[in-house]
Amino acid sequence: MKNNAAPISWQSKLLLSRDTRLNEPPMTTTSSNEWISHFLESDPPRSKSLVMTIFGDAIVPHGGSIWLGSLIDLLAPLGVNDRLLRTSVFRLAQEGWLGARRDGRRSAYAIVPEALRRFERAYRRIYAPLTLHWDGSWTLILGSSGSMDASERGALRKELLWEGYSVIAPGIFGHPGDDAEVLEEILTRNGVQGKLYVCHATELPGVRQRPLRDMVEDGWDLTPVVRGYQQFIVQFQPLLVLLSAAPVEPEQAFVIRSLLIHAYRRVQLHDPQLPVELLPDPWPGVEAYELARTLYRLIYARAEEHIMATLRREDDGAPEAEASFFERFGGLR
Repeated sequence: MKNNAAPISWQSKLLLSRDTRLNEPPMTTTSSNEWISHFLESDPPRSKSLVMTIFGDAIVPHGGSIWLGSLIDLLAPLGVNDRLLRTSVFRLAQEGWLGARRDGRRSAYAIVPEALRRFERAYRRIYAPLTLHWDGSWTLILGSSGSMDASERGALRKELLWEGYSVIAPGIFGHPGDDAEVLEEILTRNGVQGKLYVCHATELPGVRQRPLRDMVEDGWDLTPVVRGYQQFIVQFQPLLVLLSAAPVEPEQAFVIRSLLIHAYRRVQLHDPQLPVELLPDPWPGVEAYELARTLYRLIYARAEEHIMATLRREDDGAPEAEASFFERFGGLR
């Protein structure tokens, strides 16, 4: 007998697994310190990536520069020792993210101007709610044969995929969102403006066709993103009770805030940021965002006390957080 069953799409897989969360049991901890220890033992963050998290969340709002000694002090309670930190900072400088300035035997580090816009854009989307809506069109990027060399194609592909675009056909990138400023920046930075066709595509009325929304299923497998959000919820939900039961010290608050943003950022970097109309309903990213926002609001002020005290050990003039900091997650005050 012929089997006429359609293949299972990623949307169907999500429906099948929606109520299962993850196979692993949630953390059972009785204090914030115990939660921190459990997290660092079970899911230790990579030191280089953690440095970038702390720059974005804690250092950029305070002028963007930090002395190496202060950075060492900030990372120590997160399990990153002096040697690992120096190696991470050195590699980030080699990769063009950080720049150094010296004052005698001391060194201070900051995000280099060339990387700052991309860096800030990535962090803005962490703190912003899911509000992208679909107007029914797609942004398409097409490259003609021979318009770019191999290195240009490789670099552009990497950046477009990082920005959430998908290869929807050979030589064609697409995304149902529209941010012309970001796309122009990517093309300019890679030196390929004028070498590609960029257009909007909409359905042609009066022609029988496959709906454009179906390209989401063809272009992205959202299953890993869903699992990432589910794991984030399982890991961090116990903190709601713990933080409500007892106040935390400033250093504890800073560690929790850093781990919170680091874990949320890790999922966000793999989320293509599709319009809400093209996502399965309910979308676990919504619950993950609400959890991150609630926890951040509970601990950000105490964490700021620790950040300021650490920065001012070496720099009496370290500024308080800039005004834009308090706009995170829809407003902190």
